[in-house]
Amino acid sequence: MQNNKPYYAVIFTSTQSDTTDGYEEMANQMEALAKQQEGFIGIESARDTIGITVSYWESLEAIKNWKQQTDHLVAQQKGRQDWYRWYRVRICKVERDYEFVK
Repeated sequence: MQNNKPYYAVIFTSTQSDTTDGYEEMANQMEALAKQQEGFIGIESARDTIGITVSYWESLEAIKNWKQQTDHLVAQQKGRQDWYRWYRVRICKVERDYEFVK
């Protein structure tokens, strides 16, 4: 994902609780829904002991709208109640990016 202008990254790091029933299905639904949101650029995710999901957005307004999206609010609540032991959200402005591919 190369972008010539600054954009934003939402970094969501978490550890899961012992209750993960329905988590994977909801995560897949949220990723599909995020891709439909205005201002969405992309997403990257990995999970082992700690989960890290980074979503990329064109603006802070797009991030705010995603956070307040009705189905996403339901997923957030379910995450706090059942799926997460801990999480942290960081929002960063990406000034530039580059990559290496072999």
